[in-house]
Amino acid sequence: MNIRKKTFGILASGKKVRLYTLKAGELSLSISTLGATWTSLFVPSRKTGTQDVLLGYSTLAPYISPKNYLGATIGRFGNRIGGAQFILNGQTCNLYKNDGEHSLHGGRRGFDKLLWKAQPYEEKDGVFVRFELESPDGDEGYPGNCKVVVSYGLTKSRELIADYQAQVDAECPVNLTNHAYFNLAGEGRGDILDHEVQIHGSSYVDVDAGLIPTGKLVPVAGGPFDFTAPKPIGRDFAGTIGTNGSKLPNGNDGPGYDHCFVLDGEPGKLRHCAGVFEPKSGRTMRVLTTQPGVQFYTGNFLDALAGKEGSLYNRHDGFCLETQHLPDSPNRPEFPSCIFGPGRDYHERSIFSFNW
Repeated sequence: MNIRKKTFGILASGKKVRLYTLKAGELSLSISTLGATWTSLFVPSRKTGTQDVLLGYSTLAPYISPKNYLGATIGRFGNRIGGAQFILNGQTCNLYKNDGEHSLHGGRRGFDKLLWKAQPYEEKDGVFVRFELESPDGDEGYPGNCKVVVSYGLTKSRELIADYQAQVDAECPVNLTNHAYFNLAGEGRGDILDHEVQIHGSSYVDVDAGLIPTGKLVPVAGGPFDFTAPKPIGRDFAGTIGTNGSKLPNGNDGPGYDHCFVLDGEPGKLRHCAGVFEPKSGRTMRVLTTQPGVQFYTGNFLDALAGKEGSLYNRHDGFCLETQHLPDSPNRPEFPSCIFGPGRDYHERSIFSFNW
């Protein structure tokens, strides 16, 4: 096991962005201090050799003005908040509208656009980097001073660990996640439609054309959103048209998933979330989490995005499994509470384990 550090680039402010590369066993993960962003993850395959399975960029510049949040840590609130506002303790909190009339992934300058403090460390079974960030009261419209600690690491057991903690001195919504785009065949190697996915969620959050929850939880059984048994991602794409508001360049609804699945089991307890199998390489990924939900996104808005080493990312060339609280939770008291503050600290954990 080892940890390497280098300068990834320099911001206009003159501050240096560091890139940490962790190696444990046959896995290698690189993480940038800008946005605490996963930039690469090399995973072996007995069939095709070792390849990078994360969509991203080779240099710092494309991450400075990020598009599509590739590999970024998201906060204060991952996913959407309807109308870019919520009422808390009788006060209306207005957020920045960066997704039509709504707020997405923390607003105009969310955690993905900030420079994090970083400290590498080693434990008996793995290597990690601890990232720290302080978000002041009123940041992007959110109340309270929020201190965030996110630890990412690799273990000898072929696991990528993601541990999220936050303390805030006033009640505030908190919802942290990572927006990694995976392609288990290797980044730049085509679409992910033949990846076989299983999601341990018996319902999903119904959304309107703006991808804002209607408040209804829809059972998945027997429909295109049923991933309770493994199936290729693209098998039931036709049944998703018109259900999630994603638009092709011609303005028509396009197929694909961009939905939060409500996970079975008890929130707060580490349990099975999802499994993925890629048939060409033979790679598998298993996800466990303490979070109440997972946003399954199939890269519906990728559009000729220049990636690593000449790769071009098009629609459905990557998928996301963003473990999280449910979208628009601040406005949905019937959803698991996302309000944290004095007396209630935020702590969630996700594990991505790999085999080949």
